[in-house]
Amino acid sequence: MLGSIAEGVTEVDGFLEGEDSLATLQAFRAMGVDIEGPNDGRVVVHGVGLHGLKAPATALDLGNSGTSMRLLSGLLAGQAFDVEVVGDHSLMSRPMRRVTEPLATMGAVIDTTENGTAPLKIRGGRKLHGIDYAMPVASAQVKSCLLLAGLYAEGRTCVHEPAPTRDHTERMLSGMGYLVHCSDGTACVEGGGTLTSTSIDVPADISSAAFFLVGASIAPDSDLVLEHVGINPTRTGVLEILRLMGADIEVINPREVGGEPVADLRVRSAPLRGIDIPVEQVPLAIDEFPVLFIAAACAEGRTVLTGAEELRVKESDRIQVMADGLQALGIQAEPAPDGMVIEGGALTGGQVDSKGDHRIAMSFAMAALRASGEIRIDDCANVNTSFPGFVDLASNTGLSISQ
Repeated sequence: MLGSIAEGVTEVDGFLEGEDSLATLQAFRAMGVDIEGPNDGRVVVHGVGLHGLKAPATALDLGNSGTSMRLLSGLLAGQAFDVEVVGDHSLMSRPMRRVTEPLATMGAVIDTTENGTAPLKIRGGRKLHGIDYAMPVASAQVKSCLLLAGLYAEGRTCVHEPAPTRDHTERMLSGMGYLVHCSDGTACVEGGGTLTSTSIDVPADISSAAFFLVGASIAPDSDLVLEHVGINPTRTGVLEILRLMGADIEVINPREVGGEPVADLRVRSAPLRGIDIPVEQVPLAIDEFPVLFIAAACAEGRTVLTGAEELRVKESDRIQVMADGLQALGIQAEPAPDGMVIEGGALTGGQVDSKGDHRIAMSFAMAALRASGEIRIDDCANVNTSFPGFVDLASNTGLSISQ
């Protein structure tokens, strides 16, 4: 996204060819951006500048990517042309008022359904002005959306978050020469600046690594090294929570690549114990909770999660769908409006419906490492949304898995 609206050519290495990322590439190609690749993880983006995008011929289809839809809402609110943004059935049911309402206070005009969902019809040619916005719920997607809109706004846009969230957008804006003021949970940008192209080396994603961190923790006699993993402090909640549960995770060779902290992670099997998950860690591990629930099911004692109501509006209702799946495998799992209580126990085999949610499908695949019988996971085509090659990689590390 930022490479497309920068001046010059941005080169990206380590590009993940997941469906979300590919849908985003295609959206910018549809708006006139010349993008080479992906080719062996390499993408070259020929930026058109902040005001160089062109009206697409048809609606932009972002597939299953909530991140793309929410961030693009901010970026597109500042364009001169009208555009419609759509997605698959799951994405079209996800709440978008959390971005459309603050964008409206900036002067954007975005039409949604009566329920506040996509399709989003974004009107062009609107003059945006900066706002001072306190987010009611910590969300990196909302923060990033408003900062991107702030690039096109007159004056300063400031976003205040109630708890720390991932800061990749702020880091990358700074890396492309755009001044971002960050302090005490607030990020601010001034409109009217310029982005300058750069080279980006994308580290391995900790959300994807999380499945193998849990898998190696719960499978007997495991010893696994995950290389070149991003350990941005706004993303390491999964490491902190697993360590509190007793996981044996070692951070090896920490370094910085392209402004992002990176390390190798060595994880060995360890007896896990149930915990009360600290509420301050919840925003830092929000995408990893499906597989953390598997860790909790394999732990001794009770694990309690609160403060995670955001899980109910992800690709699925992750609280309810995970509770249903765990119960089907013989685990006591009691859903709550904002979390879950899980009693560790013995996983049986059984059949689980992932409801088309990629993270839930991969989480229950890891549960098979401790189950007494076969686990069948239905409706899991969307694994390629975020983790193409998951089945092959899991097979190579010792999991008996087939499609």
